[in-house]
Amino acid sequence: MPDYPLMNQALYEGQAPKIDAMTRAALDEGRGPHEVLQEGLIAGMSVVGEDFKYNRLYVPQVLVAARAMKAGMAVLKPLLTAGGESRSLGTVIMGTVKGDLHDIGKNLVCMMAEGAGFTIVDLGIDQSADKFVAAVREHNASIVGMSALLTTTMPYMKVVIDKLKDEGLDHVKVCVGGAPVSEMFAEEIGADGYGADAPRAVELFKEMAPAIA
Repeated sequence: MPDYPLMNQALYEGQAPKIDAMTRAALDEGRGPHEVLQEGLIAGMSVVGEDFKYNRLYVPQVLVAARAMKAGMAVLKPLLTAGGESRSLGTVIMGTVKGDLHDIGKNLVCMMAEGAGFTIVDLGIDQSADKFVAAVREHNASIVGMSALLTTTMPYMKVVIDKLKDEGLDHVKVCVGGAPVSEMFAEEIGADGYGADAPRAVELFKEMAPAIA
């Protein structure tokens, strides 16, 4: 039986080579890739998310843990896909809106959401409404996450929301976040949720997933 608590601790500490080795060892023991994903990787990343939320961990530590998570995912992804075991909670399109070149917060949300079991499509920075719409259609996404760090780019979030509605994609849930963004602003522009930080954004995604399924 794999030592999943030890694996969780190694992930928490960001030991990418150890996570790679332990993931392979668990598979060699005959454990299913979905079990290894849930018990070995997602369980560990959930602790990282909680500790980040309560300021017991900080951004650099979360990034290191996420790198370890990716090392394990690199081993598991081909098996999950080939075996039809991929049980994503849903596909989330993430991007920083047009005119804004900041992405640290968005990247944290991407890493933590992937660690929670979502399929993430990261469009990157400076993304237009058309790019968001195209990505939703291409990947059959259920959630769109947008970030902005500048007050001058915040209004573009409404442009994206309006474009989604105009294109008949108003069933897609939209979450927004970023330093100048507030819950009141999110309500004003018609967003479905506001993530004050990365852990809260992931919690929102989880709340929305059952409603979408």
